[in-house]
Amino acid sequence: MRLGNGRPQLLPPAPDRGRVSSDLGSGMSTFSLILSRRNPTSTPPLVATKPMSSTPSDLKGLRQRLDEIDDRLQDLLIERAEVVSLVAATKRGSDRPAHQPAREAQIIRRLVGRHHGIFPVATLVRMWREMLAATVRLQSPFSVAVFAPCERQECWDLARDHYGSNTPMRAYNTPLDVIKAVSEGDASVGVVPMFRTDEADPWWPQLLLPNTNTPRVIARLPFGSRGNARADGIDALAIGHGEYQESGLDRTLLGGEYVADIGRAQILKILSALGLVCTFLASSGNGRAATVFEIDGFVPAGDPRLDRFRAEMGGTLRSLVPLGGYAVPLPAMASAARG
Repeated sequence: MRLGNGRPQLLPPAPDRGRVSSDLGSGMSTFSLILSRRNPTSTPPLVATKPMSSTPSDLKGLRQRLDEIDDRLQDLLIERAEVVSLVAATKRGSDRPAHQPAREAQIIRRLVGRHHGIFPVATLVRMWREMLAATVRLQSPFSVAVFAPCERQECWDLARDHYGSNTPMRAYNTPLDVIKAVSEGDASVGVVPMFRTDEADPWWPQLLLPNTNTPRVIARLPFGSRGNARADGIDALAIGHGEYQESGLDRTLLGGEYVADIGRAQILKILSALGLVCTFLASSGNGRAATVFEIDGFVPAGDPRLDRFRAEMGGTLRSLVPLGGYAVPLPAMASAARG
């Protein structure tokens, strides 16, 4: 309903208001909150109330129907924002961050899975990324530090597409500057280039530092289509604070430091024997005996297989550091429209 001053107000009946409070108190996330009963006087659900004409013979009438649909879409966005405000109030004072990358991945995967018709999936994903980014900013201040020197803009485009065109972003000349900005709280998250096996002086060993403020990997970009981003096929990683959560289809990142250089084959053999499928492995390549490797699936820091890996490596392993992880991006086919 709307007040006399024209502002929208979410006003469910008393029984429903009580149930919303109960759900929020149980710790449900912003996006899992579902209002199972609606005010009968509120905006009706987005369903066709009359069949579409087989030919656009009445352009004025079709445009009027589009205006009505747009109004209902906007009303739902207003309602959703009101619920987000309620959820943010319940989180206040807790250690639950507003930004939940794993949950966002689950939302987009579900919407892509149920999509049909001629509307492009890539555009659907982009729209939802903008809305999810706005939702995070509604709950707390949020900004992004991006590796984007003048001659390299690919990470900037990927960051903008993922975190929203209105999210504050600042460019930095080196990945180490990005890590520092996130570590010191000057940015909520940072975006840096994906690991490569041919780097002479890689940035990722900085994540191995024994510092409680050192960020961890929380996402891989792009999650959907590259669109018109100036990425040249390059992927990026988002780093930030907070515990890595499971999305249902994940990769886990680990970093190892050794007392001396160790062969790739030995590491892969031990991981395989423990049932850990390695999908990527790179060495530091700058005289430092360190590796970063990616494991298929969600592997929490307390997984007993990691303790067995330490035992198998024996005295050659100085430390094994969980570096975070990410939800596996959508396959390229998801960008095509579904019938």
